Amino acid sequence: MRFRLLKETTSENMILLKDIVPAAQNNIDTKFIILDKGKTTVEGQNKICLALVADATAAIHFQFWGDECDAFDSGDIICLTNGIFSYQHGNLILRAGKRGKLVKVGGFTMAFVETPNMSEIHWIPDPNNSKNYIQQYVISPVSRIFPPPSDI
Repeated sequence: MRFRLLKETTSENMILLKDIVPAAQNNIDTKFIILDKGKTTVEGQNKICLALVADATAAIHFQFWGDECDAFDSGDIICLTNGIFSYQHGNLILRAGKRGKLVKVGGFTMAFVETPNMSEIHWIPDPNNSKNYIQQYVISPVSRIFPPPSDI
């Protein structure tokens, strides 16, 4: 298993969700709260589950894989180390990947926002540096997978 349930983990290199950009490398250390979790599905022999997670600066779609799907619930506060933000089946998602680790550090007591959603931004290669991406436009101001409740 690639995750542990512990009391607290700290990292000097924590990145805020608003500062995450697509990259094909495992280098994201961040902390977030799980706001909503979708149904677990099976792809081949692997379980996957999408979730909406957030911190005080932004929200993002997160993909749980395998045993992670059952280990974490809405309201859990998670530290991710060596995560990756990349395209998976055409969607930008944050995930632990093979080398990343997830640690539960608390529950229900974390300030968060639901916009912007970094997964709902269209990114393009930076014309000044092809190894980097820049934001081109916002696809949707809120998650299209986990839309907020409509006013009644």
